Amino acid sequence: MQAVASPTTTIRRIVYRTRGHSHGGITRLMSPSDLGESLKPFVFLDIFDMERPMLDAMRAGAGMSIHPHSGIATVTVLTEGRMKFDDPSSGTGTLSYGGVEWLRAGSGVWHGKELTPDDVNFVQGFQLWLALPPDLENGEPESRYIESQGIPTVGPARIILGTHAGVTSPTPAPSGINYLLVTLKAGESWTYQPPAGHSIGWLALAKGALQADTSVRAGDMVVFEDAEAAITVQAGPEGDAVFVMASAVPHPHELHLGNYSVHTSAQALEAGERRIEELRQRMVAAGNRRTSTGNVPVFR
Repeated sequence: MQAVASPTTTIRRIVYRTRGHSHGGITRLMSPSDLGESLKPFVFLDIFDMERPMLDAMRAGAGMSIHPHSGIATVTVLTEGRMKFDDPSSGTGTLSYGGVEWLRAGSGVWHGKELTPDDVNFVQGFQLWLALPPDLENGEPESRYIESQGIPTVGPARIILGTHAGVTSPTPAPSGINYLLVTLKAGESWTYQPPAGHSIGWLALAKGALQADTSVRAGDMVVFEDAEAAITVQAGPEGDAVFVMASAVPHPHELHLGNYSVHTSAQALEAGERRIEELRQRMVAAGNRRTSTGNVPVFR
């Protein structure tokens, strides 16, 4: 079987490959201080693989601590398992394969415990950070939870961000960014044609094996040469291949980095970190905000 977005005879070469570094159930594939400098607006990528002991600890309130962000948007998408959300401003629900948490930190937020595991034995997914443009980096924060059925599909691809094959994601991302979640059956091939101007391209493979111009195995993140040519991949013969594919117009601004923040200027970073401290004081004064289902909503 073959699902083709646009035919091409050009082979888009892989020019960089990483397997990142792991701590517990999280593998850091890209950070703003390394690969993110070359792939901006994509500046950070984690893949998380969480088994029962870690999930039980998260349900008990342990796990990731609450932490701040400014200047970025975070995009969390699940490839396996289920996570529950419970937020007074967004309602309640469950994220499963293809479900998305979108958090535009903007001027500043504190978060880290707004998702809790459902009664499952394994959860896998990706968290991506986007560097925001100057008109959004210190703007009003926004968070949305979009369940799996709310994310549109074209062929084997879920459109997490942007527009692909004439179909647009409901996630309110800045223009010039595409981010897709793709599952190919064993032996299936697929061609992704980036929109005009999207010269940055990469993918990260969660499960299975792929063949591009070279082989890609589960746990790899690979970067394609800067170009607007199509990217063709084929799943290996042993089973499904699950991966995220991204393309974008290059982010034209320098990256100014804080501990949890990425901005386009020193002045914008200073404003974001000042706002984060103001929010911290308000959050401490607010006391225990844990919901009846165990979540701690985003503070913004």
